[in-house]
Amino acid sequence: MNWDQIKGIWKQAKSEIQQKCGELTDDELDGINGQRQELVGKVQERYGIAKEEAEKQIKDIEKSCDC
Repeated sequence: MNWDQIKGIWKQAKSEIQQKCGELTDDELDGINGQRQELVGKVQERYGIAKEEAEKQIKDIEKSCDC
């Protein structure tokens, strides 16, 4: 699934994203509202990882999303 599709079904997708990125809160995901770069930044900040690693994690989520 590509990010445009995920963004279109954000309410369904955010529960799957929260399972994979458990440290993100509902409020944070609501604030992100499907914006990919905001999600990358929040994952990077929350997990203390490099931007490239956060991008990789989001790409993995895109590939595996069964929303």
